[in-house]
Amino acid sequence: MKLFLKTYGIAALLLVSFTAQTTAQSRRSTNNKVVVKKTVSRRIPSTRVTYKKKQRKVVAVRNLPNRTVVRNNGQNYYYANNRFYTQSRGRYIVIAPKIGFRIKVLPTNYRKIRFNNRNYYTANGVFYIQINNEYEVVDPEIGTIVYELPEDYEKVVIDNQTYYEYANIIYEKIQVDGTRAYEVIGIVEMK
Repeated sequence: MKLFLKTYGIAALLLVSFTAQTTAQSRRSTNNKVVVKKTVSRRIPSTRVTYKKKQRKVVAVRNLPNRTVVRNNGQNYYYANNRFYTQSRGRYIVIAPKIGFRIKVLPTNYRKIRFNNRNYYTANGVFYIQINNEYEVVDPEIGTIVYELPEDYEKVVIDNQTYYEYANIIYEKIQVDGTRAYEVIGIVEMK
């Protein structure tokens, strides 16, 4: 009787483990991401990037009501209307903060993105990570996916393929579960 119970118990345990393993394996393949052929590597020399518009539109305003001054590396930046600005010749010009720029509070329109076990925060095409009580501007990892680009992104051509660029980050348009998205595929290296 004991032998029968042991045999029956082991058989039941094996049956349950094989069933659980099969179920776990079948769940992995639920990602419906459609990936288009990649021709771009992580760092792209700026000489390989051709902008579709020859002149980049520079947005400048005379004054910024309700602005917040953010000092970084000895330079003043101004935050207003969910954007960062720098001052030049009496006007304020929209800019994307550079890598290493730190702020204490994220812009109000930020979104949290989790990729490779890391939390990114993105707002207006700029990626941040949290370091202690501050947020630092960083380059996102290749493969990071966002669902919208800032309105002033640029179309670029690299190796006869059209991509999208904002703040030196190259994106490729993809589909994720039937929804349009943009995947980070490279960073423009400025000389």
